[in-house]
Amino acid sequence: MKLKTRLAIAFVTFSVLPILFVGLMLSVGRLFMVYRMDEFGPEVKTMVAQLIITAVLMLMFICGSLTIWVYRSILRPLSKLQEATRKIRDGNLDFTLDIEEDDEIGELCQDFEEMRIRLKESAEQKIQYDNENKELISNISHDLKTPITAIKGYVEGILDGVASSPEKLDKYIRTIYNKANDMDRLIDELTFYSKIDTNKIPYTFNKINVNSYFRDCAEEVGLDMESRGIELGYFNYVNEDVEVIADAEQMKRVINNIISNSVKYLDKPKGIINIRIKDVGDFIQVEIEDNGRGIATKDLPYIFDRFYRTDSSRNSSKGGSGIGLSIVKKIIEDHGGRIWATSKEGIGTEMHFVLRKYQEVIQNEQQNSDH
Repeated sequence: MKLKTRLAIAFVTFSVLPILFVGLMLSVGRLFMVYRMDEFGPEVKTMVAQLIITAVLMLMFICGSLTIWVYRSILRPLSKLQEATRKIRDGNLDFTLDIEEDDEIGELCQDFEEMRIRLKESAEQKIQYDNENKELISNISHDLKTPITAIKGYVEGILDGVASSPEKLDKYIRTIYNKANDMDRLIDELTFYSKIDTNKIPYTFNKINVNSYFRDCAEEVGLDMESRGIELGYFNYVNEDVEVIADAEQMKRVINNIISNSVKYLDKPKGIINIRIKDVGDFIQVEIEDNGRGIATKDLPYIFDRFYRTDSSRNSSKGGSGIGLSIVKKIIEDHGGRIWATSKEGIGTEMHFVLRKYQEVIQNEQQNSDH
């Protein structure tokens, strides 16, 4: 029952009962005025006195019961609400505010409970966010230390004259260059990660020719793969005039992140990475295949989650910030596409993503056909 209904009942009761009581008293007084007191017997006098006392007691009982009823309907939920407020003030969000009353105060308590749930979710998200940031800093620090140590070692080797032949010197310089690229990629991921969290990714969408764009990407990646001794295959099955709407820079980030992730887990004497571009109706499908160690079936659904690692230990020599594939997924989805992976342990992994083709509609031709 609503609180205003209870108050209305109490108001009507407190208003009507005194009126009835006063009316009863007036009726009794008029009766005594019409008939003299000595004309009534003691039984009548006793009955009238008992009637008046009973009416007074009933009036007191009803008013008291109504007062307690209204008072308890307000005080009980308010005391629970006050206790819940103290708990939140003390930083305790692990409780439940149970209110059964279906009135305005009950609705207030229900809103309070929803607020508590949201505060708890917000606090849990903040804890998770802080933990993720700590993990990211730890990952980046760990992974920056490895190439820095390698660079220092090779530079010291050059300074000490260890690279005595041109071939050895060239090898040292190439290694230093690759390690510097790894560091640059890590720092770039960290910068991009902060933009993801604030939804401020700078996209510049343009029409891109699929053939020329992915060919250029493959040539650029091929130089790095060659220096690492990895065989890169590029296969394009899309017509020359096919275009997509995409951000060229961010799509290059997608290709680089996927390939760098593949390189990280190559475990064969001869590493192989194949890039295939396919036409699948209204979409183009990009497949990046490697012959690495593969991903376990139980891990596949989670590889695009932030900081998810198939490595059980942070001491893994594979390293990585743990956000590369989550960045890839974010970019692809922002392009209206979809990404997924297939893998077989010991054989390799394939990353697949699709982008919708650009199909230009000439309005004049549509208007003419309408006419």
